[in-house]
Amino acid sequence: MVVVVHVSDLHVGAFNFRKNLLLEAIERINKINPDVVIVTGDVTENGYHMEFELAEEFLRMIESPMMIVPGNHDARHVGNESFQEIIHRRYGTLNLKNNDIKVIGMDSSEPDLNYGKIGRSQQGRMEKELKKAKKKNLYKIIALHHHIIPVPKTGRERNVLTDAGDILKSVIDGKADIVLSGHKHVPHVWLVENTAFVTAGTVSSLKLRGRDLPSFNIINISDETIEIVLNQLGGKSKCIAKYKNSCKIN
Repeated sequence: MVVVVHVSDLHVGAFNFRKNLLLEAIERINKINPDVVIVTGDVTENGYHMEFELAEEFLRMIESPMMIVPGNHDARHVGNESFQEIIHRRYGTLNLKNNDIKVIGMDSSEPDLNYGKIGRSQQGRMEKELKKAKKKNLYKIIALHHHIIPVPKTGRERNVLTDAGDILKSVIDGKADIVLSGHKHVPHVWLVENTAFVTAGTVSSLKLRGRDLPSFNIINISDETIEIVLNQLGGKSKCIAKYKNSCKIN
């Protein structure tokens, strides 16, 4: 069994940011002791250097290996430079569980813009990483901030990737197992062919829709099944998707 925690949209520095919610989430995550924690962007609200410094203090409390990618809020006010200086590279790869799992992190942010883009350079790198992982029969996880497929209950679509069609084709052709994203603060799962597109809610912001609560996702990967569990802060946990695993984990 491999356990992945998917966290998104901390928004440190925002008026609606709640420190107590983030600390509660971190405590619960450390108790779970997952194999990896994947953070899909909007670590800060405005991309200010001091917001990244505060966010890094919180993220340092997480005891598991992490993959962190930037969101559109992180790219404000030259935040891309602060992200790279304080957090780490804005994209890259991470091998886990005796190299049975590969996480491919992508930077979908554009400076001072809300919409996202991957671009040909990152797309080509992603395709190469997917091919290498496929040859080794690795379980393939892609992480980015912006959603590739529109998310329900989020109104008029404005912020999907501008090159979503090209990226979607590369993801499906490359047989990625899971694509993780955030941005819309709405947890949801789409299953397209053998790929699950999983969005996370906001973990520590009160910028919520309807009766949604701040939350994060737990993804349990066994040889037989994939189970995606929504963990609400101050609420209940519930399974939002369970399906057959098409890639065996040794």
